[in-house]
Amino acid sequence: MNVTPLVDVVLVLLIIFMVVAPLLVKQFHLLVPPQEQKDTPPKTADDTQIVVYLEADGTVSLNGAVLPRAELPEKLRRVFASRADDVVFFDANDAASYADAASIMDLCRGAGALTVGVITKK
Repeated sequence: MNVTPLVDVVLVLLIIFMVVAPLLVKQFHLLVPPQEQKDTPPKTADDTQIVVYLEADGTVSLNGAVLPRAELPEKLRRVFASRADDVVFFDANDAASYADAASIMDLCRGAGALTVGVITKK
């Protein structure tokens, strides 16, 4: 069986593809208009996140405002009524008791928080 014609055809095809391949690269030149600058101020963390903090002595604060533990569920219900998402971030002092932390997280869930995220140190 003679393979010489087959080798000739393969080499010719290789040369053809080597010549045509650089011509197939297509480039599009686009001129995109600049993005418009909006005058709205960026949202601050207080506008977008609800953070409940537990001090070592059992004091509870909501976004930096200290409030009694009994008022926390009602305050959270009012905040959730005006928001689309029911997410609360919880942070506690290292010296705070585990029982207090668990009870505050339960109060948050009872007030309507669907997600309680725990803030940790890196």
